[in-house]
Amino acid sequence: MIDTNQIRQRMDKVVDIFGQDAGTIRTGRANPGLIENVSVAVYGGQQMRLKELGSITVPDVRSLVFQPWDQSIISEIKNGIMAANLGFTPVVDGQLIRIALPQLTTEQREDYVRLLGRKLEGAREMIRGVRGDNRKDLVDAKNEKMISEDEYKRDEAELQKITDEYMGKLEQMSEKKEKEIRGE
Repeated sequence: MIDTNQIRQRMDKVVDIFGQDAGTIRTGRANPGLIENVSVAVYGGQQMRLKELGSITVPDVRSLVFQPWDQSIISEIKNGIMAANLGFTPVVDGQLIRIALPQLTTEQREDYVRLLGRKLEGAREMIRGVRGDNRKDLVDAKNEKMISEDEYKRDEAELQKITDEYMGKLEQMSEKKEKEIRGE
């Protein structure tokens, strides 16, 4: 009765969203994900993300370099990065924008770990939402005598097994990211 492919697709989307969301959390290391989705007003107010405007490289663990494809908008890009209030200052160096990442304090690391925990809980709630939608469909099918009690129990057990699998994936991603944040 349940469509496990559809359930897995929805839960995969949740895992992808969590992965992207967690990627924006600073660790002690430079990562293009810190700035790639920053929106900048260019070409007369049009909002574009940095990854659409140039390339981002990581020359060392504490710095990022952004090279715009169009040099005429370099000052708008610099101002957009500053306006994003990410906690670091971009510096125009010829045709590049260099960003030095300050060392994280222990307090900042703990704040980021708490932020990761909130994001993880949000992802868990989305997984539970997918499970709840499908469980409701199962209950409705059972009440309307479209499936037997045995089919209901089997499908419900399969749904819980898939849910547990995806909760485990989220947990693994979170643990890995927490170690990066703590610098372990």
